[in-house]
Amino acid sequence: MINKPTAIAVILLTLVSSITSQALAAMNHNGMIMDSKGMIMNHNPDRLPKDCKKIAADIDITVHAGQEQAKKFTGKMFAFDQQEWNIAPCSRLNITFINDDDVRHQFMIHGLPGYLYPAGMFNIEVYGKGQKTASFIVGTKPKTYLVHCEVPQHMEMGMKAQIKVAGGDGDLASIPGLTESVTADIYPIEWGDKSIYFVLIALLIGLFLPRLILGRR
Repeated sequence: MINKPTAIAVILLTLVSSITSQALAAMNHNGMIMDSKGMIMNHNPDRLPKDCKKIAADIDITVHAGQEQAKKFTGKMFAFDQQEWNIAPCSRLNITFINDDDVRHQFMIHGLPGYLYPAGMFNIEVYGKGQKTASFIVGTKPKTYLVHCEVPQHMEMGMKAQIKVAGGDGDLASIPGLTESVTADIYPIEWGDKSIYFVLIALLIGLFLPRLILGRR
C-alpha cells in the first residue's frame, strides 16, 4: 500500500512530467524549432528531393548579417556578408547564420519543394547577437532562390542575396553589389533662390578663404 507522502510525490512528478512534455512540444512543432535565442523553420538534413538519388555535396556556409556588412554598399543599412552562392544540384547546405546586431535578423528562402518544406520555406531567425545552424537540400533544376530578411524593411535596406542551383535561371533584381536596383537610390535637389545663394557663398569661401589664410603667413 502506498503511503500518503509517496502518493503526493508521484502526483507531483506526474504533473511536472506533463508540463515539461507540453513545453517541449510547444518548442518543436510544425517544422519549427524555437528557443529564447531564435527560431529554425523546416530544418531538413536528410530527406531528399524526388529528383535526387543521393546527396551530391555537403556545403558548409557561414553567413554574417548586420549593419557592419552594409557599410560597403552606399545607401544600405543592413546586409549579409555574402550576396551570392553557386551550388551544385542535390547539395545539402548547412547554414550557420550569425547575427552581429542587437535586433533580430533572418536567413529566409522561398520556393523550395512544398512536399519537403511547408509553404516552400526555409528560415533561420536569430533574435539578437548570436547564431544558429540548420540544413536544407536543393533539387536538380536550375533555379535562383531569393535569400532575404523578412523583418519589416530589412530587405529593402539591403539584406538580400541569391542562391543559384545548377547555374540558376537568371539574376534577381536589387541584390546589393550584384544587380541593378528596381528603384534607384536618387536624392533629387530642389533648386530655389536660397539653395543657389548658399552654393555661391560656399564657392566664394572655397576660392578666397585659402588665399586669405595663406596671405597672412
